[in-house]
Amino acid sequence: MTAKLFGTDGVRGRANQWPMTAELALKLGAAAGRYFRRDGTTAHRVVIGKDTRLSGYMLENALTAGFTSTGMEVLLLGPVPTPAVGYLTRSMRADVGVMISASHNPHQDNGIKLFGPDGFKLSDAAEAEIEAMVAGEIRPAKPEDIGRAKRIEDGRGRYQEFVKTSFPNGLRLDGLKVVIDCANGAAYKCAPEVLWELGAEVIPVGVAPNGTNINDRCGSTHTETAAEAVVTHHAHVGISLDGDADRLMILDETGRVADGDQIMALLAARWADEGRLRGGALVATVMSNLGLERFLAGKGIGLERTGVGDRYVVERMRAGGFNLGGEQSGHIVMTDYATTGDGLVAGLQFLAEMVRTGRPASELAQSFATVPQMLKNVRFAAGGRPLEVDTVKQVIAANEARIAGKGRILIRKSGTEPLIRVMAECEDEAMLADVIAEIVSAVEAAV
Repeated sequence: MTAKLFGTDGVRGRANQWPMTAELALKLGAAAGRYFRRDGTTAHRVVIGKDTRLSGYMLENALTAGFTSTGMEVLLLGPVPTPAVGYLTRSMRADVGVMISASHNPHQDNGIKLFGPDGFKLSDAAEAEIEAMVAGEIRPAKPEDIGRAKRIEDGRGRYQEFVKTSFPNGLRLDGLKVVIDCANGAAYKCAPEVLWELGAEVIPVGVAPNGTNINDRCGSTHTETAAEAVVTHHAHVGISLDGDADRLMILDETGRVADGDQIMALLAARWADEGRLRGGALVATVMSNLGLERFLAGKGIGLERTGVGDRYVVERMRAGGFNLGGEQSGHIVMTDYATTGDGLVAGLQFLAEMVRTGRPASELAQSFATVPQMLKNVRFAAGGRPLEVDTVKQVIAANEARIAGKGRILIRKSGTEPLIRVMAECEDEAMLADVIAEIVSAVEAAV
């Protein structure tokens, strides 16, 4: 293998094409198994969860074969949200957790995310070691030490009970009509059940997975489906999850969308008022809107920016002792409750504010005025490096000088897809559109 295996969120790609093949999954399972069994003992276990993609069966079986070949005991959770894997890895005293999912991507893609025994995603260093082992020879277990696999029937139920503990004692959702869009993904059972058990009238959307309809015109990247349901059913609020339920978008009673920045602004202000915002700051990525930064500054709250990817948000949170962070895309990380983004827990925090304050979602979901922001993606062929082309560099430099003092430009290569993401913010919307158009045109020409 010459291409790098791990990206910003585990291993991801097209199902049945490298690296998302049964062969690679088997080797990855064996390598991870050997990595976590370096002390040579036999009392080691791995929990494996997945979303609802058809290719999940193939990868689950291949990973199981790889792990058991090195002596690991495998506990199969079936379809559960990504944060459930983080939680159950710790709860079940496992050495490693695995989530098979490509998050918000279409069903043709899939991915493999690894969690350490503490329930947090693995570090870059750990992934690099495992990747090196995949490329080499992996020592199998002796015949008498081969591991076993066992299906855990109540994994989802354990996670649901944990999620409910994040909702404030003494509060209920009685009287609230809530649309929950599960994207035909991993939370299609647990999310509606949790809301119902807390007293809400639940309008479920995207809860009929068939292996190929995950994220298909539904979920956090297609919020129009949930918005339509909110308006049609006269719901008080909508919660739109992605395929593995580690991110969300909020829909107010009019169907208007509130992204991760607005949700983080609400929670940061509330937690600061209560004296529970550790470190006096929110951790967010370079993609978060300038309006969020201004809002927080007005509240005396700091903003720590990181590279794009919830794992980098979590790393900064852990290093600095912060307990709230996330991404504009809807990952909300609250380390008081979870080790990774959890769309359902974040949704419950928003609902708790509705109950506590008696205010409608439309008021709570718009804490600040956003600075006009535009994001466009340019797809490129595998192996291409359009950002290294001289003409592209020149166009970017010219537009950075043009927008200086009025806004900012952020251009990056996606860590999960072959895309160049071109983002800019500027109070002057005409200039914003022109800047984006010029850069996108240059990148497309290079592609």
